[in-house]
Amino acid sequence: MNIIKYRVNDVIELKKEHPCGSKQFKVLRVGSVMRIVCLGCSRDMDIDRLKLEKATKKIIFTEEEK
Repeated sequence: MNIIKYRVNDVIELKKEHPCGSKQFKVLRVGSVMRIVCLGCSRDMDIDRLKLEKATKKIIFTEEEK
């Protein structure tokens, strides 16, 4: 299994749309339970890391490490 490296402020695209119609989310917190926010309607939610890894299509934007 391929482990995806998420960082805070990454913008990710999910396979399925959020009910508002957006597929893009921003990562707010990383860990075993991650917090993401929808970029369409600003709804934030907690999701298990494994479930998010399966739902992720691609990472659109990632901030460079300092």
